[in-house]
Amino acid sequence: MGERRELKPEELTVKIEPESLEITSSEDLLQEEPSPVMAQERALSALSLGLRLEDLDVHIYVAGEVELGSEYLVKVLTEEEARRRPTPSDWCYVYNFEDPDRPLPLEFPAGKGREFKKDMENLIRTLRERLPEAFEDENYVQKKEALLKEFNQKRAQIFEALENKVKAEGFILNVEPMGMMIIPAKPDGTPMTPQDVQGLPEEEKERLKAKSRELQQELNATVRHIQKLEKDLQEALKALDREVASEVVQFYLRDLLHKYAALTPVQEYLGAVARDILEHLDEFRQAPGKEPPHPPFPMPVPPRESFFQRYEVNLFVDNSGLEGAPVVFEPNPTYPRLFGAIERKAQWGALITDFTMLRAGSLHRANGGFLIVRALDLLRHFYSWETLKRIIKSRKIFLEDLGEQLGLFTTKTLQPKPIPFRAKVILIGDLFLYHLLYTFDETFRELFKIKAPLEDWVDRNKARTREFLRTVALMVKKKGLLPVSADGLARLVEYSCELAGRKDKLSLKLPEILDVLREADYWAREEGASTVSAVHIEKALQERKRRLSLVEDRIQEFIRKDILRIRTTGEEVGSINGLSVYDLGDYRFGRPTRITVNISLGKEGVVNIEREAELSGKIHTKGVLILSGFLRERFVQDKPLTLSATLCFEQSYGMVEGDSASSAELFALLSALSGVPLKQGVAVTGSISQKGEIQPVGGVKEKIEGFFKVCVEKGLTGDQGVIIPAANVDDLVLDRQVVEAVEKGLFHIWPISRVEEGIEILTGMPAGERGPDGRYPEGTVFYLVDKRLRELAERAREFAREEKEKGA
Repeated sequence: MGERRELKPEELTVKIEPESLEITSSEDLLQEEPSPVMAQERALSALSLGLRLEDLDVHIYVAGEVELGSEYLVKVLTEEEARRRPTPSDWCYVYNFEDPDRPLPLEFPAGKGREFKKDMENLIRTLRERLPEAFEDENYVQKKEALLKEFNQKRAQIFEALENKVKAEGFILNVEPMGMMIIPAKPDGTPMTPQDVQGLPEEEKERLKAKSRELQQELNATVRHIQKLEKDLQEALKALDREVASEVVQFYLRDLLHKYAALTPVQEYLGAVARDILEHLDEFRQAPGKEPPHPPFPMPVPPRESFFQRYEVNLFVDNSGLEGAPVVFEPNPTYPRLFGAIERKAQWGALITDFTMLRAGSLHRANGGFLIVRALDLLRHFYSWETLKRIIKSRKIFLEDLGEQLGLFTTKTLQPKPIPFRAKVILIGDLFLYHLLYTFDETFRELFKIKAPLEDWVDRNKARTREFLRTVALMVKKKGLLPVSADGLARLVEYSCELAGRKDKLSLKLPEILDVLREADYWAREEGASTVSAVHIEKALQERKRRLSLVEDRIQEFIRKDILRIRTTGEEVGSINGLSVYDLGDYRFGRPTRITVNISLGKEGVVNIEREAELSGKIHTKGVLILSGFLRERFVQDKPLTLSATLCFEQSYGMVEGDSASSAELFALLSALSGVPLKQGVAVTGSISQKGEIQPVGGVKEKIEGFFKVCVEKGLTGDQGVIIPAANVDDLVLDRQVVEAVEKGLFHIWPISRVEEGIEILTGMPAGERGPDGRYPEGTVFYLVDKRLRELAERAREFAREEKEKGA
């Protein structure tokens, strides 16, 4: 029998002495430059490259779990880069006088958009006051009266000439409100009556009719002439009004044209405003506040003030308060929040909108800077994801109604002209999601060319430990927590190793460490302490475990009451305690599971009952199949494998996955074949290879602690312990109670590399080594296994012969 190696207490955990940190509290570390993003060289270099690239076709995917502080890291680096960049432009939407359904975007230097909005408000308010005054000016009144006087004189002359001609022909020009008529006259100058005309000779009647027609044509020509004079008068009056108004408008517009001389689109817009004002002078001629009287009954007539809404400025994106480029984190990337919205209001039973109800989205506010979005949140909104890719490719931000795109309604709406897209998009998600998008979405592959992977942990050395502690000190200062003492910092380093799952690593799950610090700060303040010590941190950890361990406590209760049957003393053939891990997301714990094996004559080989019941995952099924490979390699080179072995996880009613129980299954199988009982106080974890090698598995810490709790519940005997893969020794950062029990010899942990080592620990017998003749020496477990398999093979041959003889 070989020498059994048992782990010593110092190999089971991490113990950091406060003196080794060479500090008295976290405040000492504030004198040094703390790193806001600890030891993320790969992510730092990738992010820095992506942020500084000017190419807007290259965007970034930060691959890492939320627990690693990916959002914090991205915000810190992005804000740092943003401070070095110029503040981007303001954007305003204004009325399009040529096509009102397509509002125009205007670009301004940062802060000028707000100024332009105020300038336009002042301009329109001033013109509404000054234009009515201009039309009351004496000079304007004189010019207008002169035009009217000239018109009246010309009209009087024309009527006088027509009247004289009519009189000379023996007719009278009768002018009435309803119109003008030419009537034959008597010698005394009075108009003829119809009876007088009827009494005239026929020749005279015909002459009067002919002359009347001739004079009527003259009258029509005169009327047309007068109408032309009236039209000319109206044109002259309009020209006069435009001349007077143009002087006023240009006077007050001059300063704005000079102020925004460098902005050509703004110059064009101001020109359009001037032309529109001159075309709608009637709206300006009435002084502000003098609304026309409303009808006594309601009518859908817009108020006069709504006309002047066309001159308003919709300050769409205002960067006046920024220093550097914007950094926008969108936690809820729905379509309207991301790309903006065209709002509506109810009026007279209908929904109406205009350019003043255009609202910017996160993408507009991030334009010229950086937009940060969680990838999974974005993918939950399919149209947001597809539209974002389209905008990035076209480099134009469209403001559209999602309902119109989906065909939910076809009512007329606005179609604002797009704004140029100039932002960098940063997606945050895990590696699995990145690989899915990279594989199945070609556009994602084209646009998000830079992948910034986050590390889960870093090597624990003196430099990294110092950097970790500086980061802790920075978090303490930023969150306003009490300083952490040296022993408290030492305990945090130990806890970081526990999170990493290895003694030689430090976890980068800084948000979890910050949560512990917050709770420890609470307990320290409750005691009136001035610093957070190791006692407070330990209390925070224990309280957190107590809050989250409800499921574990229930399972421990079932084991204690023997509802879940787990033996921790004695020996049994074909039965062993395997170890598994339950992951509840925010809490992980281990528990033992009883694994049993029964052997009989047959040809099925190793039968996995979990698989037959469809409760076995693919990896677990693979682990069971490896057992047959091991048996064939070790025992059936000279005989057929004629057995049926049923393997079962007792009292397991859920899915079984993973191969970490394959070594325990093999030991139970070998026990069942050899008839040698296994010690029930020893639990096993580790995967097996076909060559009998014990391979590392995950969750070793939780598995050991879970079995230890069961042993404590049922009573420690000093013979209990756990067999683990030797490759997992560096992963052990065990609870102090386990370490103390090992130190007192009440609990044991054996690392093994080969099946043979585990057999000797579990049975107390040597496993056996095959000799030159292919046989195992007597007194070994493998000898008994080989013997049983040979007996089964011979029994199978005898059974086949007997069946053949019966058939004959």
